[in-house]
Amino acid sequence: MGFFNKILEKLGIGSAEAAEAPEATAPAQADAAGTAAAPTAAPASIAVTDVVAQLEQKAASNPQKLNWRTSIVDLLKLLDLDSSLTARKELATELGCPADLMGDSAQMNMWLHKAVLARIAQNGGNIPQDLLN
Repeated sequence: MGFFNKILEKLGIGSAEAAEAPEATAPAQADAAGTAAAPTAAPASIAVTDVVAQLEQKAASNPQKLNWRTSIVDLLKLLDLDSSLTARKELATELGCPADLMGDSAQMNMWLHKAVLARIAQNGGNIPQDLLN
């Protein structure tokens, strides 16, 4: 299992749990007559996982002030994954980080943070557009 797959697993993306989550958490919507309609589910191909809510909840209950929205280190810590430079380099290599960024950990971290969030979104996570730019 690759490092990125561990991230998806921690978020419940790609598992049976993630596939069931949209139906279980989708609010019932009332039609014009006021009767509740069945919750709508995401397409079966990719179930949408509320990543933001999960991460915000984890951050709120974590004693450390972790800013997952801007820091790959904090994101990995929040998911209880190895956030060491070695682990981040492994993840960056797995995701195809350009070689010229690998030698500068700050540049690599910025690239890696964006790449991880983009890949989470591609796999069914609801990542806000402002975090993907």
